[in-house]
Amino acid sequence: MARIEKVELRMVDLVPKVERTDAIQSFVSQETPIVTITDADGASGTGYSYTIGTGGSSVMRLLADHLAPRLIGRDADCIEAIWHDLEFATHATTIGAITAIALAAVDTALWDLRAKKQGLPLWKLAGGARERAPLYTTEGGWLHIETQALVEDALAAKAQGFTGSKVKIGKPSGSEDFRRLEAVRDALGDDYEIMTDCNQGFSLDGAIRRAERLKPLDLAWIEEPLPADDIDGHVRLSRSTSTPVAVGESLYSIRHFREYMARGACSVVQVDVGRIGGITPWLKVAHAAEAFDIPVCPHFLMELHVSLVCAVQNGRYVEYIPQLDDLTATRMRVENGQAIAPTEPGIGIDWDWDAVKAKSIAEFTKEIRA
Repeated sequence: MARIEKVELRMVDLVPKVERTDAIQSFVSQETPIVTITDADGASGTGYSYTIGTGGSSVMRLLADHLAPRLIGRDADCIEAIWHDLEFATHATTIGAITAIALAAVDTALWDLRAKKQGLPLWKLAGGARERAPLYTTEGGWLHIETQALVEDALAAKAQGFTGSKVKIGKPSGSEDFRRLEAVRDALGDDYEIMTDCNQGFSLDGAIRRAERLKPLDLAWIEEPLPADDIDGHVRLSRSTSTPVAVGESLYSIRHFREYMARGACSVVQVDVGRIGGITPWLKVAHAAEAFDIPVCPHFLMELHVSLVCAVQNGRYVEYIPQLDDLTATRMRVENGQAIAPTEPGIGIDWDWDAVKAKSIAEFTKEIRA
């Protein structure tokens, strides 16, 4: 048994590689909390999470003041116990994004440490269902992008072997959304998946009407059509359309997912490690989804999610949005439109520590020791 002796905290603010706009917001920066945990054997694991531009300072204060000190002296291999103890210690601020983002960075570091000490890549340690997973791309489908550019990006992705493309919707009229998507369908054919993302931008009547308008295009799914806490609305929408309804990037508890699945409010689960609070609850959601015969297509964090999609039987897609290139020495491997699970022990992130340290914000760089 090796006790935790040191916790290092950092935050890097990454600028998105392309302009990212959707129905309700712009993704202006990726504040990236990074946690490194070292045990008495000298072994270490690193985890991370993210924001889309706000809240990073609050996450770092929560980590520094309340979570990291509680790790010192704990058995690093007792991941389940640590996760629940930290969640309980912050129960007055759960369930919500700030706490979940902080928990995710810690939990991911612990899984990285465990996998490295056992000499296994995460995808094998967490289940080992497959060695690769299909990719779909989001980077060329943002709401501000003109229709011809949408088509050109999708054609390029298909030529590389990608399974599909995601297109943001939420234009002022349903007809405008339809025309954009119709152009992609006409150019790509029926054998290419088109995912759509509403980013919680519709009311219930608007979502029902929009889904009906888009039905002839045979969409892979309509994502986050309503506010994430409107479960009743998602039930009514799911009953009104044959188009699969996807949810998950804005859910922060396994119980939220349980309610969605049990009530038939979704048919695609997009559980996100950075939003659900880490790998520990991510796996619980994925296994629960398998019991409902629901696929898992996680949101964002492709460099981490490739391992988890490959770990579980119902992992279907990895979302292609590269964002860690400036912080890593090697990239996620892609072959013929497939994301390849890392073979090295750990979570599979090859950190470039010189780059990480150079980009770390001094105010949030801290070390907690026994």
